[in-house]
Parts: sequence; structure tokens; C-alpha cells
Amino acid sequence: MNMKKAILGAALFVSTLFNARAQAPARAESLPDVKEKNSYDGHRFYAAWGYTRAWYGKSTIHFKNESNRYNPATGRVDNYDFTIHDATAHDRPQFDRILRDVLNPTIPQDVFRIGYHINDKWAVELNYDHAKYVVTDYQKVRVTGHFNGVPVDKDTILDPANFLHFEHTDGANFWMINAVRKFDFYKDRNLRVTWMVKPGAGVVIPRTDVTLFGQRLNNNYKVAGWIAGVETGLRVSVRDRVYVEFVGKGVYADYVNAFVLGKGNGSASHHFFAGQLTASLGYQFDLKKKHAMKGPH
Repeated sequence: MNMKKAILGAALFVSTLFNARAQAPARAESLPDVKEKNSYDGHRFYAAWGYTRAWYGKSTIHFKNESNRYNPATGRVDNYDFTIHDATAHDRPQFDRILRDVLNPTIPQDVFRIGYHINDKWAVELNYDHAKYVVTDYQKVRVTGHFNGVPVDKDTILDPANFLHFEHTDGANFWMINAVRKFDFYKDRNLRVTWMVKPGAGVVIPRTDVTLFGQRLNNNYKVAGWIAGVETGLRVSVRDRVYVEFVGKGVYADYVNAFVLGKGNGSASHHFFAGQLTASLGYQFDLKKKHAMKGPH
């Protein structure tokens, strides 16, 4: 009896095995020969150009020159150490210059981004903002310190003709390295909607334009301090290539040592909080060609 059961079981097993092998080609015909690997983000670069508006918190600006150099422009030794307190500032959008200055994109407040997708969730990005920072003329501020040994502590009007005008307009120049965290809301072959979060830090390299006591100088570029902040907003990609990005950004910038009237003729230091709104247009491209993974045969 046990022998009969064993023979019957073996027969059923062999019959099932042959039946499965006979049906395998039919199933294989319904499967694709090659299955594409979705390298949606890994090993990809992206680059973007756009435009920004900025708003600045009040800033206390310290000016100092103790070089005891004779200044032929003023006919005296300019020795000063003074501070203007809680100065307001604004950006310079120059919307009318965007189309006129296509060949000189540093005229408007443009931005540039270049990044590398590490994987589907993370990227690293070089983040540059050509922001402009202009201390508002004719505002009343408190001025403390001394001019050529004469102490001062009083409210003063910032008159550029006979006292001071101060700006970083070519520009404030925020250079940051950001870590980028990506959160997908929607993704298919044609459209992708992603929320981007980009904390980072870097340096400020302003070109500071100063008028002091009637003498003006648009200084050379200088690594003048550091910056840290976070950018966040929405990226909409079309067919995994072209994308638009709308983001807000908050930063803290500390200009430790900016030029006043050239190297060796005074320095300025100040810090401020800033908020920005930015729109940009970008393109994503592969570092290496996509490859295929062979499926079952």
C-alpha cells in the first residue's frame, strides 16, 4: 500500500514538472526581453539660471581706518572708527535691464545653480546668488565713534554727497554649498513634482561700492565673510530633463572685512538676515548613459 502511494506521488510530481516546462515558453513570450533600469536621479548633473528678489533686516555697520595715510583726494589723513546703527537696506531688481542686458547677465539679480544627484533622495549643489544690497540713502541713523580723533554720538542723515553711501551691488554675492533633500509628490515618465530642502553654508565675495566724505570707489571683489541658510521650494520637471523651480530662502550673512576705499584704506564689517524669493529654469543631464538590465528568458 505504501509502495503504491509512493509510485503515485512520483508520477504526479513528474507530470507536474513536465507540464510547467511546457507552459514556460508561453509565459516567457509575454515578458519583455529587456527591462530598463530606472536611473531617474543617480549619477546625474543639473544646472539652472534664474532671478531673485531679496529683503534685508536692519544692519549695524562698523567702519574703521587707522592706517594714518594721507589721502590726496581729501587733502588730509583719514583716520576714523565709527558705527552706523540699525541701517535699513534694499535690493535693486532692475527688471527693465533683464532683456537689455542679455549679454551681461550680472546686471540683474540673477542666480545660478549646478548640482549632482547622488541618488533618488539626495543631491549636492553649488548655489550662487548675485544679490544686491543697498543701504538706503537719506535715512536717519545713530552714528557713534570718532573721526580723526573727534568723538561723535548723534543722529545723522546718510547723505551720499557729504557723508556716506554704501552698497554691495556687483553684488553681495552669496556662494554656498548645499545638501539637497528631495521629497517626491508625484512622478511618472513625463512629469515629476518634488519638494526641495537645501541647507548649506559658504562665503560672501562682494564688490563693495562706497562713497565716503565725497570720495567714491567701486572696489575689487573680496572674500569678505561667510553665510549660512536654507532654501526650500517646489521643482517641476518635464520628461526628466527640463524643470522650473520656485523657492524661498533665508540666510544669515556676516561681512567680516569688506573694502571701503580700497585695500589699506579702511574696512567695513556688518551682518544681517535676508529673505529671498527665486524662480529658475534648469536642465538635467546624465553623467553616463543609461544601461539596460536583462530580464528573464
